[in-house]
Amino acid sequence: MAERLENNAIEVGRSLGRLDAAGEAGWLEVIHRMEEVYNDVLRYQVELEQKNAALEEAQQFILSVLSAMSDILVVCDRHGRVEEVNRAMLELLGRAREEIVGLELMALLGTDGKSFSSMLRERSVQDCEVRFLARDGAEVPVAFNCTPRFDPQGRQAGVVLVGRPLGELHRAYRELNRAHEELKLAQQQLVQSEKMASLGRLVAGVAHELNNPISFVLGNVYAMQRYRERFATYLDAIHSGASPEKCLELREKLGIDRIFADLGPLIEGTVEGAERTRDIVQDLRRFSAIDREQGREFDLSEVVKSAVHWATRDAKSRMEVTLDLPEEMKMLGTQGQIHQVLVNLVQNALDATEGQSSPHLFISGKLEKGRWVLEFRDNGPGMEPAMLGRIFDPFYTTKPVGKGVGLGLSISFSIVERHGGNLVAQNHPEGGALFILSLPAR
Repeated sequence: MAERLENNAIEVGRSLGRLDAAGEAGWLEVIHRMEEVYNDVLRYQVELEQKNAALEEAQQFILSVLSAMSDILVVCDRHGRVEEVNRAMLELLGRAREEIVGLELMALLGTDGKSFSSMLRERSVQDCEVRFLARDGAEVPVAFNCTPRFDPQGRQAGVVLVGRPLGELHRAYRELNRAHEELKLAQQQLVQSEKMASLGRLVAGVAHELNNPISFVLGNVYAMQRYRERFATYLDAIHSGASPEKCLELREKLGIDRIFADLGPLIEGTVEGAERTRDIVQDLRRFSAIDREQGREFDLSEVVKSAVHWATRDAKSRMEVTLDLPEEMKMLGTQGQIHQVLVNLVQNALDATEGQSSPHLFISGKLEKGRWVLEFRDNGPGMEPAMLGRIFDPFYTTKPVGKGVGLGLSISFSIVERHGGNLVAQNHPEGGALFILSLPAR
């Protein structure tokens, strides 16, 4: 534009020089040239105004961004003098912009300023702690990242420092740590809550399970109590000096010989009922108690059998369970937690086969490359592809409201991972769902 104005001005000058020779035609040419110059000046002025408006708008935008930044920003030239700071930096130091811009960066740094300045000359700085001097002389610790900036020719024009006061970082770290602890506590509570929910589903079956051996023991005790009275009558007759004929008659009448023959089975039955009650209580305590002891050896096959017993004891549908397990499956871990996982898998099979005419669960176990591999296969409808991708997600469930919250398999997956194992869900080629549980062998 400026070059065009200059050329038009030269042409106007030449036209003025030819006025005397050209007469009226020369004047017309001069007027025409002057109109072109005037039009060019107007366009040039409009363009300048538009560019100035755009420049002011860009400048206001940059200033608004710098003012809105919560992090601290300091821009220095290649000699280390401060060229620009944002509002967060001014508020941190309690100074005005005029007090900082133009100063050397060293003048704003505290006791560690020299070492930081030498680092800047050598390379970019990441996550470096720097102490700035506030107006009152106090040193304010700041975590800074520093990177070089370059001019359009690619030469280093200075550095840009971006950071945040360490007080905020420490507070954020404490909040993050507290949130992490709360999350761990919530996870433990969820595990225990899910375990107790599973236990609650078995309470009715437990009552029936305990009722049988207790009733058996109680009946035997009542029988022995009656026998005690007969023995007392017979012994009183002997000690009172009754004749042998009288004692023999009384012995036959009271059935002493029959009582002696019956005492052995009564005692054996009572002991068996008491032991059965003891085993039930131990299973309940192992299942419901919070596990504090870890890393103990136990037989995985026995835990599988116990889990099947408790999960199917009070089920609405009588599911047939086929077990194909080695005699012993020794492993190290927390028996109560593994018991919870197995109960959840059996319960999942019960839910999946609900409504089937002949619900069936096949459980097999084998040793592969130092790991126990358990397979749980039911004859239910299987799982949809979308369900397979989310089956272990927390709170994911296909059950109706009130039938579960979707934590059983998610918690089971976490427990298995903590034991160094793996839990996979898939559909069996012959139909039904298949869960494969892998755990390190002893």
